[in-house]
Amino acid sequence: MLLEALNVGFSYQKNSWTFRHIDLSVARGEIVGLVGPSGYGKTTLGRILAGYEKPLEGAVKLNGSPLPSTGYHPVQLVFQHPEKAVNPKWRMKDILHEGWNPDDKLLERLGIEQDWLRRWPNELSGGELQRFCVARALGPQTQFLIADEMTTMLDSITQAQIWQVVLDMAKERNMGILVISHEAPLLNRLCSRIIDISQV
Repeated sequence: MLLEALNVGFSYQKNSWTFRHIDLSVARGEIVGLVGPSGYGKTTLGRILAGYEKPLEGAVKLNGSPLPSTGYHPVQLVFQHPEKAVNPKWRMKDILHEGWNPDDKLLERLGIEQDWLRRWPNELSGGELQRFCVARALGPQTQFLIADEMTTMLDSITQAQIWQVVLDMAKERNMGILVISHEAPLLNRLCSRIIDISQV
C-alpha cells in the first residue's frame, strides 16, 4: 500500500503557486520526514495528502486509486494545534468516538485519564487535547498517519510518550507515517528518509 502525491500543485491566489510539480510517496511501514522553509506549503501538502484539500494540479493516490471520499479515512492527519481540530461544543468522549471507539488500553498508553472523557475541550491542556487527537487518528482502518508538527507545542516528556505510542502502533500495524516538522533531531531520530519540499 502506497500513498503518493503525483505532480501535485496548489495555490491560494491567482498567479502565485504555493507549490507545483510535487512528487512524494510514503509506503506502508515507512516513516518519512518533510521539511522546508516557512511558506513552502508543508501543512497544505499534508492536508492534500489527507484529503482535506484538493490539488489544483496532479493527484493523490492510495495504492494507485483516488482517496476515498466516504467512510473512515485511511489517511489521518494530526494537526499542530489540537484546539482547532475538536468541536468545542462536544465532550471529549464524543470527540474521541467520532471516528471509532478506542479501547481502554490505548487510552492508558497515551496517558488519557478516564475522568477526562467527561470534560469539555476548554477544560483540558494542549497536551491533554493532543493525546485525544492522536487516539482518534489511530483507528483500526488507518493506514497512513500525517503528523503536522504534532508534538512541537508539548513538553519533552509528553512528546516522548506520544511518539512512543505512535511508533509502537505503526510497527504493530505496518502504518506509514509522514512527519512534518522543523525539528531536525526529531526527524533524524524517527525517519528513514527526509524530504525537503523546497527541493522536490
